[in-house]
Amino acid sequence: MHQLKRPAASHVEAEPHLPRTLVERAYLGLRHDVISGKLAPGERLRVEHLKDQYEVGAGTLREALSLLVSDALVTSEGQRGFRVAPISMTDLEDVTNTRVMLETDALRQSIRHGDAQWEAALQQSYDLLSKTERDLAESGSDLWERRNKSFHEALIAGFDSNWSKYLLSILYRHAERYRNINWRLTAAHASGRDVHKEHEDIFRAALSRQEARAALALEAHIRLTHDIVRLQTKQAELK
Repeated sequence: MHQLKRPAASHVEAEPHLPRTLVERAYLGLRHDVISGKLAPGERLRVEHLKDQYEVGAGTLREALSLLVSDALVTSEGQRGFRVAPISMTDLEDVTNTRVMLETDALRQSIRHGDAQWEAALQQSYDLLSKTERDLAESGSDLWERRNKSFHEALIAGFDSNWSKYLLSILYRHAERYRNINWRLTAAHASGRDVHKEHEDIFRAALSRQEARAALALEAHIRLTHDIVRLQTKQAELK
């Protein structure tokens, strides 16, 4: 069986990762299509159809799908194959609450223990994200997602906990999936939110070592997407 080594997170610029094996290539391709919404929630994933689309053999594709099961982005139905994991407000709430719990604690620890190198990397990641947010139409949402993820990774990079970082990377992908599926609901132009200001508040509090303030700003930032989706969903139900 091929072993997939998950790429180490970059704390400055998260460029697209080049796959090392066929399994990894299929895994990354499928993951992108699930997170982007190209493969819809609940959609049946038929190996015989997808193997040609992702240009791999059936066995390789099954290995890639099994890896996505471990990420909770795909569900296994035994002999019936695989499906894209469903979405729901209950799931989004669970993802949000768990991410808040882990990420705010990791940020607090990072502020306590981060050194000058952590500060420099955080500054660089913030500058790159800010540049993208100033001209999102030209930069594109894919670049924004990479730099947004890199910024969040940089915030907690001073915390020496591989488990926290691994679990948060999975939770971030699920949050990204909800953002993509509900993009019109959560985009700044639709919600009136100022995402750059949210990032700026977190960054400045973290860099000035204001632990409590940074944690509160991060929690509000994470929860806002959930709140927007919940409000829009309720409004849609009333129509």
